[in-house]
Amino acid sequence: MPDHEWLIAGLGNPGTEYEFTPHNLGFLVVDSLAAANGVRISRKENMALVGRGTIAGKPVVLAKPQTYMNLSGGSIQGLLARYELTPERLIVVYDELDLPWQSMRVKPKGSAAGHNGIKSVIGSTGTSDFLRVRLGIHPGHPIKGGSEHFVLVPFRRAQKKDVEEMVELGREAVESIIAEGVEKAMTKFNRRAQGLEEDK
Repeated sequence: MPDHEWLIAGLGNPGTEYEFTPHNLGFLVVDSLAAANGVRISRKENMALVGRGTIAGKPVVLAKPQTYMNLSGGSIQGLLARYELTPERLIVVYDELDLPWQSMRVKPKGSAAGHNGIKSVIGSTGTSDFLRVRLGIHPGHPIKGGSEHFVLVPFRRAQKKDVEEMVELGREAVESIIAEGVEKAMTKFNRRAQGLEEDK
């Protein structure tokens, strides 16, 4: 058995200008997991900021790839190899434009569904069989300026409480996966997530 049982990777973009944007929700959830479980994310490994600790009594690695969203896969595959983990022991947390604002869906596997960060992870690991925690960011109205622009615009001050609640929900979902398994986590959290379109 490897020394660590799970790799939890949040997707995002490095740099203060992206810190509080929809595309960095994955980073925010990993930071919340670290704070709640006494993990310090300070090591630099495989183009990522990494922290090692325990969640629900299981040894885990928390990671925030620093390669920019669309190239996240290389960093994540490198970390899986370093810690001798298979993609089945990977949980990726990220923003999802196909889900309505503040909803969430836990998935055991699936396609990239147009998300470039997930495309990169699938391309680098050679599989789509890894766990996902998807955080809904669709505002419920047509997006001006295109989705590429929308995901990089900082949240408004009025959204701060909503974002904090979503990040906490994401943290709880990851902790539930590790403590109880993905099936129970899906039962517990997916009833909140009614997608805008059918899952691909």
